Amino acid sequence: MKINFNINGIKKELDLPPQKALCDVIREDFGFTGTKVGCREGECGACTVLMDGENVNSCLVPAISADGREIVTIEGIYSYPEAEVIRDKFMQHGAVQCGYCIPGMVISSYALLKKNPDPSENDIRTGLSGNLCRCTGYRKIIEAVDASAKELRRKAEEK
Repeated sequence: MKINFNINGIKKELDLPPQKALCDVIREDFGFTGTKVGCREGECGACTVLMDGENVNSCLVPAISADGREIVTIEGIYSYPEAEVIRDKFMQHGAVQCGYCIPGMVISSYALLKKNPDPSENDIRTGLSGNLCRCTGYRKIIEAVDASAKELRRKAEEK
């Protein structure tokens, strides 16, 4: 089946089985390996990407569902200045260790802060739910997202 993809601004028409998972298209057909494949059940968040601005678990999205939609992976999200702030705050707050979960955490953080620029700690926890971290622990990640929110609000006020 011919499916039109737009991943990180790269447009391709591919002939694929419609049941092929979006995460596999991203990794195998586009070469964006920052999108990790962990559980294949939508439980770990390592495969999180943006689809038309909403975070989704790409392991649960059939390729056909991405037809004509805008997909942004961790490699593409850094074209957005807000994502650079999030990345920097993750590093500054020691919220990165092995890095396996970080692409999903950063994308989920970005999606959260686009919807809610002034989240409470509970909002952050809810926004990151579905993203598992085995190394860093959540305290440093929550602090990084909170610091990102503050920095992004400060930058918005300066404009």
